[in-house]
Amino acid sequence: MSGTVSNLWRHPIKSHGHEALSQVTVIPGQTMPGDRVWAVAHEAAKTDGSDWAPCSNFSRVAKAPELAAISAELHGDQVTLRHRDRPDLNFTPDAEQEVFLDWVKPLMPTDRAASARIVRVPGRGMTDSDFPSISLCNMASHRAVEQKLGQTLSIIRWRGNIWIDGLPLWEEFDWLGREVRIGQAVFRVRERITRCKATTANPETGARDADTLGTLSSWGHQDFGVYAEVVQGGEIRLNDEVCVL
Repeated sequence: MSGTVSNLWRHPIKSHGHEALSQVTVIPGQTMPGDRVWAVAHEAAKTDGSDWAPCSNFSRVAKAPELAAISAELHGDQVTLRHRDRPDLNFTPDAEQEVFLDWVKPLMPTDRAASARIVRVPGRGMTDSDFPSISLCNMASHRAVEQKLGQTLSIIRWRGNIWIDGLPLWEEFDWLGREVRIGQAVFRVRERITRCKATTANPETGARDADTLGTLSSWGHQDFGVYAEVVQGGEIRLNDEVCVL
């Protein structure tokens, strides 16, 4: 069974913005280039930023839905963030943390731990998985959720990296333990992605407006997409073929 790449996305700062791409070159054992390079530790975090840490240590959409409405652009070591309620911010995360913390503060709930500092682990994107992963998502599965929910959803809600069209519903779950060629690259699929409240937030408005988790539960799970690791690097472009090896 084969499909084609329909969308490519990266998220330079974990939970703080999404950016569409037309091509990317992936590297064995690494996350998607430019994806989750930084994460925002909150004041109750139990990490010093020296190594990968679970998502509970970071400010994220699951707890602060307004963050869903941020878009981002990565240019070298600089990031531009945009949100309808905030002025555009162009800054260097490694050197200008305070200007970012001031910018994001109005988007954070007052009853949650406040964002405290930006962390970066060299050579390791801060994915939710405890291994360097790239997430693969199925457009057919997305459309099925839309249909059952009875409303149109942006695929940005799922914060996936590589989107594939032309596959059967939930086909991606059958890929566990198998290798998949996408463009010039080869991935080994390792885990299903169990979803959280982040997917209930609208990436245009920042409001929770869709019971995505309840809808997924009607299939007997709360999973959407799969985590994969790169085993052979190479370039991936929109419309490239996707096939199971």
